[in-house]
Amino acid sequence: MAYSAEPSSSLSFTSSSPLSNGSISHNVSCSGSESVPNLEVISLSKLSSSLEQLLVDPGCDFSDADIVVEGIPVGVHRCILASRSRFFRELFKREKGSSGKGGRPKYSMSDLLPYGDVGYEAFLVFLSYVYTGKLKPSPMEVSTCVHNVCAHDACRPAINFVVELMYAASVFQMPDLVSIFERRLLNFVGKALPDNVIPILVVAFHCQLNQLIAQCIERVARSDIDDISIEKGLPDEVVKKIKVLRRKPQEDCVSNLPPVDPLHEKRIRRIHKALDSDDVELVKLLLTESNITLDEANALHYAAAYCDPKVVTEVLDLGLADVNLRNSRGYTVLHIAVMRKEPSIIVLLLTKGARASELTSDGQSAVSICRRLTRPKDYHSKTEQGQEANKDRICIDVLEREMRRNPMAGDTSISSQIMPDDLHMELLNLENRVAIARLLFPAEAKLAMVVAHTEATPEFPKPSSSKGSSGNLMEVDLNETPTMQNKRLHSRLEALMKTVRLGRCYFPHCSEVLDKFIVDDLPELFFLESGSSDEQKVKRRRFMELKEEVQKAFTKDKAELSLSGLSSSSSSSSPRKFGTNQKVRKL
Repeated sequence: MAYSAEPSSSLSFTSSSPLSNGSISHNVSCSGSESVPNLEVISLSKLSSSLEQLLVDPGCDFSDADIVVEGIPVGVHRCILASRSRFFRELFKREKGSSGKGGRPKYSMSDLLPYGDVGYEAFLVFLSYVYTGKLKPSPMEVSTCVHNVCAHDACRPAINFVVELMYAASVFQMPDLVSIFERRLLNFVGKALPDNVIPILVVAFHCQLNQLIAQCIERVARSDIDDISIEKGLPDEVVKKIKVLRRKPQEDCVSNLPPVDPLHEKRIRRIHKALDSDDVELVKLLLTESNITLDEANALHYAAAYCDPKVVTEVLDLGLADVNLRNSRGYTVLHIAVMRKEPSIIVLLLTKGARASELTSDGQSAVSICRRLTRPKDYHSKTEQGQEANKDRICIDVLEREMRRNPMAGDTSISSQIMPDDLHMELLNLENRVAIARLLFPAEAKLAMVVAHTEATPEFPKPSSSKGSSGNLMEVDLNETPTMQNKRLHSRLEALMKTVRLGRCYFPHCSEVLDKFIVDDLPELFFLESGSSDEQKVKRRRFMELKEEVQKAFTKDKAELSLSGLSSSSSSSSPRKFGTNQKVRKL
């Protein structure tokens, strides 16, 4: 009896249009009757599942090397990586890696990448494909934003995650993955905001994806992105191509950009270069030598986007710039600042009168822009007491509170409290309050202090903690006149008052935790070394209980109100001296 040969069958992984969760479809082409199982397909599926256990099952951790990504060691099997990737094959031949735990080789992701970044979650998705041949869905916490009406089909976190995957696929020489992610990025180009096309164009340039480069250049050239933003964000070779395309006399190419006066443009560039050098005095000189104003140069927009926060402060202090000015694209300075996500600049602009309710030409507020730039992983990251809070979270919290009210208007509660009969005592109270805030909420305290210029004023001397000493309220400087001393103390007082006011305005709910800690319990607990040994034990036990209560309240505030911060005293009418790591006695 003759048997006909069974036609060959294959298992193929092909990409379809990206799903919302980032997964791709797997097409299995099988020959013969559908009712007859294809043994090759079954075998490959079992092999894929078995290899996946090496990644997901702790009991199957037989990895022989670590790749450290964002400070987290990821166990890998060099034989599998070497068999699937020429990059890793050459790497393991060439380098043994540094000696990690148990003497196993360890490699740093930052050392492996000649360009770009690959985060922890992106590397796990890449690694899963290397082991199983299947592309996992993108984790929502790093591939979506926290805007409640965003479709997440082209927001910045979605784009950034695919960009990270593209860097991994290209650098680690997985051409099948490069093809998949190139199609995804091409899909983004038509949907994304022009600014969000910039990172796509950068990865396309580094990975030499010519089709993607061409489409991105075309999109950016026809957009209203200004030349400065293009020059700051893209390689020179790409910038030249965009400028050439923009100079072409096409009716539909950047028709909304105004004609450029070379001399006017040159003077503006000089102002920007002076800002880059942190030289505001030179900026003032350039303003006097030409007819260019700060607003015409969009100097405040430029400083908010690219300069150190102290430069923004100095430009604002000139009093020559409109804090709510719109640039040629319709963005206010605050809109530009939230794209950078630097809390100190955002708070500074708000204190100077920036309106958080202003909308862009496409109807986006500052907080909306910030939410579309923020990943859930960052927004919902847990912050332990005494650790710095996430900047993304602080930016959104501050802007949302500003949208609900104007926190700087009519808040006289602090001023009414800071009218002391004893200036020294009030200074001491404020110094200690800010010091405790820095211990409990360092990021928020630092933010308020920077905006209030607190660190630029001399700190008020603390009293002596030696036994038997009443403590000096002031250190005597024989070269300082009473007038000079009074001026110095009032300068420090005003800076501390502003720090406290900013804390109350932008981080009010956790300030209640701080008030309870300071006003109700802390002063008495500073007498830990007084009394009998049994009394001291009771006080120390109560002190530990109080620390736990503060931690619970802090965690509850973070969960319910999305705010953390520092505050002033709502405090006592009877003055108290207190401080960290020192004994305090009542006066």
